[in-house]
Amino acid sequence: MKHLLLGDEAIAQGAIDAGLSGVYAYPGTPSTEITEYIQLHEAKRKDGESIFCRWAANEKTAMEAALGMAYMGKRALVCMKHVGMNVCADAFMNSAITGVNGGLVVLAADDPSMHSSQNEQDSRFYGKFAMIPCFEPSNQQEAYDMTRKAFEMSEKMHTPVLMRVTTRMAHSRAVVCTSDEKPVQNKMSLPENVQHFILLPAFAKRNYAELVAAQDDFVKASETAGNNVYTRGNNPRCAIVACGIGYNYVMEHLAGNNDYSVLKITQYPLPVELINRMVADGAEEVLVVEEGQPVVEELMRGLVPSSVAVKGRLTGVLPRMGELSPDALRSALGLQALPLKQADDIVVSRPPALCQGCGHRDMYAALNEVAREYESPRIFGDIGCYTLGALSPFHAIHACVEMGASITMAKGAADAGQHPAIAVIGDSTFTHSGMTGLLDCVNSNANVVVLISDNLTTGMTGGQDSAGTGRLEQICYGVGVEKEHVRVVVPLPKNMEEIKLVLREEINYNGTSVVIARRECIQTLKRHLKAAKK
Repeated sequence: MKHLLLGDEAIAQGAIDAGLSGVYAYPGTPSTEITEYIQLHEAKRKDGESIFCRWAANEKTAMEAALGMAYMGKRALVCMKHVGMNVCADAFMNSAITGVNGGLVVLAADDPSMHSSQNEQDSRFYGKFAMIPCFEPSNQQEAYDMTRKAFEMSEKMHTPVLMRVTTRMAHSRAVVCTSDEKPVQNKMSLPENVQHFILLPAFAKRNYAELVAAQDDFVKASETAGNNVYTRGNNPRCAIVACGIGYNYVMEHLAGNNDYSVLKITQYPLPVELINRMVADGAEEVLVVEEGQPVVEELMRGLVPSSVAVKGRLTGVLPRMGELSPDALRSALGLQALPLKQADDIVVSRPPALCQGCGHRDMYAALNEVAREYESPRIFGDIGCYTLGALSPFHAIHACVEMGASITMAKGAADAGQHPAIAVIGDSTFTHSGMTGLLDCVNSNANVVVLISDNLTTGMTGGQDSAGTGRLEQICYGVGVEKEHVRVVVPLPKNMEEIKLVLREEINYNGTSVVIARRECIQTLKRHLKAAKK
């Protein structure tokens, strides 16, 4: 059948059609639509085995739960954006040592140009770091096909498989032909060798030796599976290594031009035999076209003779930062730039802003008024829509680094003598990675006010379920915050004086306190009211 699918949706459909038993994820652009598509599929299905598809508290718990499902012989998918790989790195790296029993595919969606992210990291480094196979589809059809292949490879080789996409692949659409063959879910089956999943040093050393020994098999698979393809050009001294979506850009510009030799890379480790064939054909210059960081360009320098000039992002032939684009590639290929206006030339810039009617607005209005009463207040922000409080008209936060850092940075500042030290964190981010920081505050009785802006959802990524909804007070009590210093306010203009009073009282309290500003996200409220009218 033919479907018009986003890259994310093609991956989701591929996983479903591969006999998926569970998807584990924390929402993060540009990966969110994968889990949402599977959830929508589950809501519509009327027969067959169900797929577990609830959101996890964070990427680490998602990775560990997926590994547990694969331990039971079933097929599991774990999805995240690139910075989520940092959160799950411990479990991810060790899953390469334990191996898997069922199929386990780890999907990382990278965000070059930082459209909605703190950095531009390239998840292919994680695949190389863990020494596991990695797929990088060049189009939506390959995204579908490779997801199925990844599960097959994972089970056959007893290894987790990483799949890496970028924003343009995740969020662009194309026609995808899906298979009529729909395998049923695997039955549960326990691992034959239990010691493989017990990483005591004696067992881990043996497992690691097996992982190292499997590298030749992984390389051979890259060379023979048909995902990496070498095409000799009429002028083989000029060669292009095109990775993932970069291959699409190359083919767009080389339509009808057969001068260049082209090595398409969509599966890692790098296919050494194909690279050697390209060099043997007389390649003297190699342009590496890749989305993200110069992962392949660096590796190529160690795989080809020094007489072969390797060019790309490191040499400045392609931009060192930001997304790869067809226009940037035209310049690298020596083609004349197209006479097109850039978006910045014709579209007026509109900075992001908090929604009108958003509870974060009233929270920041009260916080700013109170903060001005103190000399040099420091407010540490976190990742979420409320991060926009750093911009006009509020300019309310002084730091924002990564998920959960607000509480622990405020603690460190308080330890250094800062007062007041205030952390602003959302409800979803708090349960993602803020709770342990709050425990550190309690254990040292840090003089910190933690302001949880609770909009009852994961707002920044579209309104997914938040893990702590309805339980934030109990979590704070359980961590050890004194009950009289866990305060709840409703951020509305009519409550402004009450909110300011509560903030003053907790700032002046010498210890750890939590203020929960709770009001439903205006966007999810609109949807709920609309649904109630039907």
